[in-house]
Amino acid sequence: MFRLLTPSDYRPMPWKNGGGRTIEIAAHPVGATLDEFLWRVSIADVERDGPFSRFPGIDRTIVLLEGAGMHLRSGTRDIELTTCFVPHDVSGDDAIECMLVAGPSRDFNAMFRRGRARGRVVVVRAGDPESGPTPFQLAYAAAGAHECAIAGHAPLRLPEGHALLVDAADGGSEDATVAIRPRATGAVALLVGVVVHEPAGPPGRILKRKARR
Repeated sequence: MFRLLTPSDYRPMPWKNGGGRTIEIAAHPVGATLDEFLWRVSIADVERDGPFSRFPGIDRTIVLLEGAGMHLRSGTRDIELTTCFVPHDVSGDDAIECMLVAGPSRDFNAMFRRGRARGRVVVVRAGDPESGPTPFQLAYAAAGAHECAIAGHAPLRLPEGHALLVDAADGGSEDATVAIRPRATGAVALLVGVVVHEPAGPPGRILKRKARR
């Protein structure tokens, strides 16, 4: 099954630590709390310096969407989140302090519960990236409009700020793939592929890029 998600479908909520606001695009299971989700994709507005929420047992990928960015400092590493559309992997176990560079910024967050879910974020600028046959796939139009092609279906237009969620576990095919193509110069999308598995499940490739012809 697939669903086109508009900003009105997203779920606004406070940060886990109450220090800001976030917009949840999608999560699994649907309606799961911050302590229950297996994977989650959201957008956060960072308006002031302060600590990030801690998510023990969660692997995170953060992508700057708007603004001058921020410096992230933890006891294990420092991250310069100052270039838009560059994914950075961080651990939800770490206590992270955020210092804004020059005013508010907005970032994209993909979270995966370690041992139960694996995921990867691919930045789509050009070419024909395609998600592999994973149970969950989400394409988010971060800048500009895009066209999404799902195997066996007519192409779908994805306006800026909208998302496409493919859930093979809800009546879809485990072999479903999503290809996303920018429709304007400078358009950028974020393509997330997620595998939810039992601890003994075999590893597999999550995202692949089609060879250019």
